[in-house]
Amino acid sequence: MITQLPGFLDPVHAAQQTFRALLNALAQPGQRQTTALLTPPPGLVPSCAAACLTLLDLETTVWLQPGLSEAVRAWLLFHTGCRFTDHSLAADFALIGDVATAPALQDFSWGTPEYPEASTTLLIQLATLTGGSPLTLQGPGISETVTVSAALPARFWQQWSLMTANYPLGLDCWCFADTQVLGLPRTAQIVQTSQEQPL
Repeated sequence: MITQLPGFLDPVHAAQQTFRALLNALAQPGQRQTTALLTPPPGLVPSCAAACLTLLDLETTVWLQPGLSEAVRAWLLFHTGCRFTDHSLAADFALIGDVATAPALQDFSWGTPEYPEASTTLLIQLATLTGGSPLTLQGPGISETVTVSAALPARFWQQWSLMTANYPLGLDCWCFADTQVLGLPRTAQIVQTSQEQPL
């Protein structure tokens, strides 16, 4: 049974390592971090699975992108006890397995002026954190600028540019591939570096 797949072999230390990696990823946008190791069910990459075990609990509401396997839902429920919603705007966390077919960023909660932190956090699984079209970011935690090349589609960055104009409202995002994570906080703004980058 899928629920018999173990979580962290050393729950305390693995969760601490992963939590530090997640915090550092948001504090240092564009810098890849490494999470704890574990064996995830089909449909989850190891770093995203580690993040889920670290972040999700009985109080969190999760939206799963349609197309993710029932094994993912069963494993998360068994190990975290999280709740699930079919409404992306109601989610504390949104788990995205295919960013090319994911909803638009405005389909998730950006928080409110009174509570901007009451927004959805995106957990995006990618095949790789490199190899995409290079794009330059600036903002808190970034020394001048940083270039990222995560395999995210152009429409994601177009929506991101519009979203960051609404700061402090917006989404925080982690991108996962293999055992690594890349943080994209809502404070990370796109720098237009050339005519070839029209975002």
